[in-house]
Amino acid sequence: MATTRELRDRISSIDNTLKITNAMYLISSTKLRKAKTELAQTEPYFYTLQTMIQRILRHLPEDFTHPYLDVRREVRETTEPKDYKTAVICVTADKGLAGAYNHNVIKRTEEILAARPNHQLFVVGEMGRAYFHAQNVPIAHHFHYTAQNPTLHRARVITGHMLDLFEAHEFDALYIVYTRMKNSLEMVTETEQLLPLDKLQGGVLENNVPMVAGMEEFRMRPTPKAIIDNVIPDYLNGFIYSALVESFCSEQNARMTAMDA
Repeated sequence: MATTRELRDRISSIDNTLKITNAMYLISSTKLRKAKTELAQTEPYFYTLQTMIQRILRHLPEDFTHPYLDVRREVRETTEPKDYKTAVICVTADKGLAGAYNHNVIKRTEEILAARPNHQLFVVGEMGRAYFHAQNVPIAHHFHYTAQNPTLHRARVITGHMLDLFEAHEFDALYIVYTRMKNSLEMVTETEQLLPLDKLQGGVLENNVPMVAGMEEFRMRPTPKAIIDNVIPDYLNGFIYSALVESFCSEQNARMTAMDA
Protein backbone atom coordinates (compact mmCIF):
# COMPACT_ATOMS: atom_id res chain seq x y z
CA MET A 1 0.00 0.00 0.00
CA ALA A 2 1.31 3.45 -0.90
CA THR A 3 2.41 5.69 1.95
CA THR A 4 1.03 9.18 2.51
CA ARG A 5 4.26 10.68 1.18
CA GLU A 6 4.08 8.60 -2.01
CA LEU A 7 0.48 9.64 -2.58
CA ARG A 8 1.41 13.32 -2.13
CA ASP A 9 4.28 12.94 -4.59
CA ARG A 10 1.98 11.29 -7.11
CA ILE A 11 -0.64 14.02 -6.74
CA SER A 12 2.06 16.67 -7.10
CA SER A 13 3.37 14.96 -10.25
CA ILE A 14 -0.12 14.89 -11.77
CA ASP A 15 -0.64 18.56 -10.92
CA ASN A 16 2.66 19.46 -12.59
CA THR A 17 1.72 17.47 -15.68
CA LEU A 18 -1.61 19.29 -15.87
CA LYS A 19 0.18 22.64 -15.64
CA ILE A 20 2.51 21.66 -18.48
CA THR A 21 -0.28 20.42 -20.74
CA ASN A 22 -2.35 23.54 -20.01
CA ALA A 23 0.63 25.72 -20.89
CA MET A 24 1.17 23.82 -24.13
CA TYR A 25 -2.54 24.19 -24.93
CA LEU A 26 -2.40 27.96 -24.44
CA ILE A 27 0.78 28.29 -26.51
CA SER A 28 -0.72 26.29 -29.37
CA SER A 29 -3.92 28.35 -29.15
CA THR A 30 -1.96 31.59 -29.50
CA LYS A 31 0.09 30.26 -32.42
CA LEU A 32 -3.06 29.02 -34.13
CA ARG A 33 -4.78 32.42 -33.95
CA LYS A 34 -1.68 34.18 -35.28
CA ALA A 35 -1.26 31.75 -38.18
CA LYS A 36 -4.94 32.03 -39.13
CA THR A 37 -4.66 35.82 -39.19
CA GLU A 38 -1.58 35.74 -41.43
CA LEU A 39 -3.23 33.28 -43.80
CA ALA A 40 -6.40 35.38 -44.01
CA GLN A 41 -4.33 38.43 -44.94
CA THR A 42 -2.67 36.73 -47.91
CA GLU A 43 -5.44 34.44 -49.17
CA PRO A 44 -7.30 37.06 -51.26
CA TYR A 45 -4.20 37.80 -53.33
CA PHE A 46 -3.44 34.16 -54.06
CA TYR A 47 -7.06 33.26 -54.80
CA THR A 48 -7.17 36.13 -57.30
CA LEU A 49 -3.88 34.96 -58.78
CA GLN A 50 -5.21 31.41 -59.18
CA THR A 51 -8.30 32.70 -60.96
CA MET A 52 -6.15 34.84 -63.24
CA ILE A 53 -3.93 31.85 -64.10
CA GLN A 54 -6.98 29.82 -65.05
CA ARG A 55 -8.13 32.64 -67.33
CA ILE A 56 -4.68 32.78 -68.92
CA LEU A 57 -4.63 29.03 -69.51
CA ARG A 58 -8.03 29.13 -71.17
CA HIS A 59 -6.76 31.68 -73.70
CA LEU A 60 -3.43 30.10 -74.57
CA PRO A 61 -2.97 29.14 -78.24
CA GLU A 62 -3.87 25.51 -78.89
CA ASP A 63 -0.33 24.69 -79.99
CA PHE A 64 1.28 26.46 -77.01
CA THR A 65 3.60 24.29 -74.92
CA HIS A 66 5.50 25.05 -71.76
CA PRO A 67 7.36 22.82 -69.26
CA TYR A 68 5.20 24.12 -66.39
CA LEU A 69 1.95 23.07 -68.06
CA ASP A 70 2.40 19.54 -69.31
CA VAL A 71 4.53 16.45 -68.88
CA ARG A 72 7.49 16.80 -71.20
CA ARG A 73 6.75 15.27 -74.56
CA GLU A 74 9.86 13.09 -74.58
CA VAL A 75 8.91 11.74 -71.15
CA ARG A 76 5.24 11.23 -71.99
CA GLU A 77 6.02 9.30 -75.19
CA THR A 78 8.65 6.98 -73.71
CA THR A 79 7.72 6.53 -70.05
CA GLU A 80 4.81 5.04 -68.16
CA PRO A 81 3.23 7.49 -65.66
CA LYS A 82 4.28 5.34 -62.70
CA ASP A 83 7.90 5.59 -63.88
CA TYR A 84 8.02 9.40 -64.09
CA LYS A 85 10.75 10.94 -61.98
CA THR A 86 8.64 12.17 -59.09
CA ALA A 87 9.49 14.67 -56.36
CA VAL A 88 7.45 14.78 -53.15
CA ILE A 89 7.41 17.55 -50.53
CA CYS A 90 6.29 16.11 -47.18
CA VAL A 91 5.18 18.75 -44.66
CA THR A 92 5.44 17.53 -41.05
CA ALA A 93 6.02 19.21 -37.69
CA ASP A 94 9.22 19.86 -35.76
CA LYS A 95 7.73 18.34 -32.61
CA GLY A 96 5.50 15.49 -31.54
CA LEU A 97 2.65 15.38 -29.01
CA ALA A 98 0.21 16.29 -31.77
CA GLY A 99 -1.95 13.19 -32.00
CA ALA A 100 -1.92 11.51 -35.42
CA TYR A 101 -0.89 14.69 -37.27
CA ASN A 102 2.61 13.56 -38.26
CA HIS A 103 1.63 9.92 -38.71
CA ASN A 104 -1.05 10.69 -41.28
CA VAL A 105 1.21 12.86 -43.46
CA ILE A 106 4.08 10.38 -43.31
CA LYS A 107 1.78 7.46 -44.14
CA ARG A 108 0.39 9.26 -47.21
CA THR A 109 3.93 10.13 -48.33
CA GLU A 110 5.03 6.52 -48.00
CA GLU A 111 2.11 5.45 -50.20
CA ILE A 112 3.18 7.87 -52.94
CA LEU A 113 6.82 6.82 -52.72
CA ALA A 114 5.83 3.15 -52.95
CA ALA A 115 3.73 3.82 -56.06
CA ARG A 116 6.50 5.91 -57.68
CA PRO A 117 9.79 4.01 -57.31
CA ASN A 118 11.72 6.68 -59.23
CA HIS A 119 11.37 9.44 -56.66
CA GLN A 120 13.04 12.17 -54.66
CA LEU A 121 11.88 13.13 -51.17
CA PHE A 122 11.93 16.67 -49.78
CA VAL A 123 10.96 17.15 -46.14
CA VAL A 124 9.66 20.05 -44.09
CA GLY A 125 9.77 19.39 -40.35
CA GLU A 126 12.09 17.51 -38.03
CA MET A 127 9.59 14.71 -37.33
CA GLY A 128 9.51 13.73 -40.99
CA ARG A 129 13.28 13.98 -41.35
CA ALA A 130 13.88 11.81 -38.28
CA TYR A 131 11.34 9.19 -39.36
CA PHE A 132 12.54 8.77 -42.94
CA HIS A 133 16.17 8.80 -41.80
CA ALA A 134 15.39 5.99 -39.34
CA GLN A 135 13.71 4.06 -42.17
CA ASN A 136 16.78 4.55 -44.41
CA VAL A 137 14.73 6.49 -46.95
CA PRO A 138 17.02 8.91 -48.85
CA ILE A 139 16.10 12.58 -48.34
CA ALA A 140 17.07 14.87 -51.19
CA HIS A 141 16.69 18.00 -49.07
CA HIS A 142 15.42 18.98 -45.63
CA PHE A 143 14.05 22.52 -45.29
CA HIS A 144 15.16 23.42 -41.76
CA TYR A 145 13.13 25.57 -39.36
CA THR A 146 10.26 26.04 -41.80
CA ALA A 147 7.52 24.05 -40.04
CA GLN A 148 7.50 26.26 -36.92
CA ASN A 149 7.78 29.54 -38.82
CA PRO A 150 5.96 29.43 -42.16
CA THR A 151 6.63 32.70 -43.99
CA LEU A 152 6.42 33.89 -47.58
CA HIS A 153 10.20 34.09 -47.65
CA ARG A 154 10.59 30.45 -46.65
CA ALA A 155 7.95 29.47 -49.21
CA ARG A 156 9.92 31.35 -51.89
CA VAL A 157 13.06 29.44 -50.93
CA ILE A 158 11.25 26.12 -51.39
CA THR A 159 9.63 27.27 -54.65
CA GLY A 160 12.91 28.50 -56.11
CA HIS A 161 14.71 25.30 -55.15
CA MET A 162 12.06 23.06 -56.69
CA LEU A 163 11.73 25.11 -59.89
CA ASP A 164 15.49 25.01 -60.40
CA LEU A 165 15.45 21.22 -60.15
CA PHE A 166 12.39 20.91 -62.39
CA GLU A 167 13.91 23.11 -65.09
CA ALA A 168 17.11 21.04 -64.86
CA HIS A 169 15.01 17.91 -65.58
CA GLU A 170 15.82 16.42 -62.17
CA PHE A 171 12.19 15.29 -61.91
CA ASP A 172 9.07 15.24 -64.11
CA ALA A 173 6.30 15.77 -61.56
CA LEU A 174 6.13 17.52 -58.19
CA TYR A 175 3.66 16.70 -55.41
CA ILE A 176 3.13 18.19 -51.98
CA VAL A 177 1.63 16.32 -49.02
CA TYR A 178 0.27 18.53 -46.26
CA THR A 179 -2.60 18.81 -43.78
CA ARG A 180 -5.62 21.08 -44.23
CA MET A 181 -7.83 22.01 -41.31
CA LYS A 182 -11.47 21.86 -42.43
CA ASN A 183 -12.67 22.92 -38.99
CA SER A 184 -11.61 22.65 -35.36
CA LEU A 185 -12.67 19.00 -35.27
CA GLU A 186 -11.55 17.69 -38.65
CA MET A 187 -8.18 17.75 -40.40
CA VAL A 188 -7.56 16.25 -43.82
CA THR A 189 -4.29 15.02 -45.32
CA GLU A 190 -4.06 16.46 -48.82
CA THR A 191 -1.95 15.52 -51.84
CA GLU A 192 -1.64 18.06 -54.65
CA GLN A 193 0.32 18.01 -57.88
CA LEU A 194 2.21 21.28 -58.25
CA LEU A 195 4.10 20.58 -61.48
CA PRO A 196 3.20 20.23 -64.24
CA LEU A 197 -0.09 22.12 -63.94
CA ASP A 198 -2.29 19.56 -65.69
CA LYS A 199 -5.10 20.12 -63.21
CA LEU A 200 -5.49 23.80 -64.07
CA GLN A 201 -5.62 23.32 -67.82
CA GLY A 202 -9.23 22.13 -67.85
CA GLY A 203 -10.57 25.68 -67.65
CA VAL A 204 -12.78 24.92 -64.66
CA LEU A 205 -12.81 27.00 -61.52
CA GLU A 206 -13.18 25.51 -58.05
CA ASN A 207 -16.96 25.90 -58.19
CA ASN A 208 -16.94 23.54 -61.21
CA VAL A 209 -18.57 26.11 -63.52
CA PRO A 210 -17.06 25.66 -67.00
CA MET A 211 -15.63 28.77 -68.62
CA VAL A 212 -15.65 29.38 -72.37
CA ALA A 213 -12.67 31.26 -73.76
CA GLY A 214 -14.69 32.86 -76.57
CA MET A 215 -17.00 34.63 -74.10
CA GLU A 216 -14.36 37.09 -72.89
CA GLU A 217 -11.76 39.26 -74.56
CA PHE A 218 -8.25 38.56 -73.40
CA ARG A 219 -4.89 39.78 -74.69
CA MET A 220 -1.48 38.59 -73.57
CA ARG A 221 1.48 40.95 -73.69
CA PRO A 222 4.33 40.70 -74.36
CA THR A 223 4.01 36.95 -75.06
CA PRO A 224 2.19 33.98 -73.50
CA LYS A 225 5.54 32.42 -72.55
CA ALA A 226 6.70 35.55 -70.75
CA ILE A 227 3.46 35.64 -68.79
CA ILE A 228 3.64 31.96 -67.81
CA ASP A 229 7.31 32.34 -66.83
CA ASN A 230 6.41 35.09 -64.37
CA VAL A 231 2.97 34.14 -63.09
CA ILE A 232 3.34 30.40 -62.43
CA PRO A 233 6.22 30.78 -59.91
CA ASP A 234 4.08 33.27 -57.96
CA TYR A 235 1.19 30.82 -57.97
CA LEU A 236 3.41 27.98 -56.75
CA ASN A 237 4.86 30.19 -54.06
CA GLY A 238 1.38 31.09 -52.87
CA PHE A 239 0.23 27.48 -52.85
CA ILE A 240 3.28 26.28 -50.92
CA TYR A 241 2.91 29.12 -48.42
CA SER A 242 -0.75 28.26 -47.92
CA ALA A 243 0.13 24.58 -47.47
CA LEU A 244 2.77 25.47 -44.85
CA VAL A 245 0.37 27.68 -42.90
CA GLU A 246 -2.52 25.21 -43.19
CA SER A 247 -0.22 22.48 -41.88
CA PHE A 248 0.98 24.70 -39.04
CA CYS A 249 -2.62 25.51 -38.06
CA SER A 250 -3.51 21.82 -38.20
CA GLU A 251 -0.50 20.95 -36.05
CA GLN A 252 -1.45 23.47 -33.37
CA ASN A 253 -5.07 22.34 -33.43
CA ALA A 254 -4.01 18.70 -33.12
CA ARG A 255 -1.73 19.57 -30.21
CA MET A 256 -4.51 21.49 -28.46
CA THR A 257 -6.77 18.46 -28.84
CA ALA A 258 -4.04 16.14 -27.51
CA MET A 259 -3.32 18.38 -24.51
CA ASP A 260 -7.03 18.69 -23.73
CA ALA A 261 -7.57 14.93 -23.77
